[in-house]
Amino acid sequence: MDTIVETLKTADGTPLKKKLQQSLFRNKLRAFGLVSPLLIFLLFLFVLPIALLLWQGVYDPRFSNLMPETSNILEDWDGVSEPTEDMYAALVVDLVNAKKNKTIGKVATRVNRELSGTRSLFTSTARKASKLKAPFKKSLKKVKKKWVEIETWQAMKVASNVYTVGFVAAALDYKLNADGSITRQEEDRRIHIKLFIRTLEISLIVTLASLLLGYPIAYLMASLPLRTSNLLLILVLLPFWTSLLVRTTAWIAMLQGEGVMNDLFVVFGFAEDDDRFSLIYNKTGVLIAMTHILLPFMVLPIYSVMKTISPSYVRAAKSLGATNWTAFWRVYVPQTIPGVGAGAILVFILAIGYYITPALVGGQDGQMISNFIDFHMRKSLNWNLAAAMGLVLLVIILFLFWIYDRVVGIDNMKLG
Repeated sequence: MDTIVETLKTADGTPLKKKLQQSLFRNKLRAFGLVSPLLIFLLFLFVLPIALLLWQGVYDPRFSNLMPETSNILEDWDGVSEPTEDMYAALVVDLVNAKKNKTIGKVATRVNRELSGTRSLFTSTARKASKLKAPFKKSLKKVKKKWVEIETWQAMKVASNVYTVGFVAAALDYKLNADGSITRQEEDRRIHIKLFIRTLEISLIVTLASLLLGYPIAYLMASLPLRTSNLLLILVLLPFWTSLLVRTTAWIAMLQGEGVMNDLFVVFGFAEDDDRFSLIYNKTGVLIAMTHILLPFMVLPIYSVMKTISPSYVRAAKSLGATNWTAFWRVYVPQTIPGVGAGAILVFILAIGYYITPALVGGQDGQMISNFIDFHMRKSLNWNLAAAMGLVLLVIILFLFWIYDRVVGIDNMKLG
């Protein structure tokens, strides 16, 4: 057959196989031209900004650019020996220039990330740097005794690294030292790993709860007559017509101590009036609110797959002697796995990066890693640490996605 195709030619003498390849190439080029505006839009307004932000988790040239003399001489310092007079001289030169260029605040902020309390040390010394004279070690010691402490120079050594794993280490409750070693943070500063574990825990529970609630709803919608199922579909989609902020605020009103839910518990005798359940500003409130908000994302993929399953399969199983439960569990459920997989991974990925709901109803026990990323982006202005935490979260998601592909298989996922 291939030989026949190769010998055939078109009216102009061109081999038919070559003509077909040219036609396919033009069709692919035309299709690419149609989607290229969307690809460019996604690249420049979505992929590139995220990549640039995550890049800040391992790249920080501030100290190196603003304190060049100090950075150059610190590059050859081992991080443990006593600072030399040349190092103090280079520091004074950079402090004078930083004060003159009005960049001392950025320098102080960067070093303060590594050693708390050094911001005032830099700003106060920079105002007097132009009057300092050799020997500079002695002069700086008179200004602030902290200048002769090796911890201050170790902090500058770490800050002088343009490419660094220090922020990623901090996101994992570790610390980068001046000699290049990495050690664990003190016990009272190990908070990020707990946040990552809590985020994964909440996301997994919300995914399982959405599956347990969403599967029967999808099955009911797929089994009922078209008119009734369309009405249920509208009810499922109805929350999308309401603002996420409004839905979350409504849960605050329902879950608070004097809210609707606790009033019902008191009426039906599940709780005493003076001893009501704590359902808000904790992990419980986050789980309830997030499950309600993300439930449609589980129902719709499962429903779309269930609609394609012919009822004749279950009837055939029953005609061969299977019970209702056996026919459902061994014939119907396996055919819905692609929809379950799609809904589960969709809900899980949305939940792991959720921000608004934990911020409003989470309190201290319900905060997720996204809330701390927002804190460092807007309040502490530590964008490097926020980017590092985002990078770690992205790696975790990709790792879980890889495990999901190995266990379940992405090819088995189906949206309809």
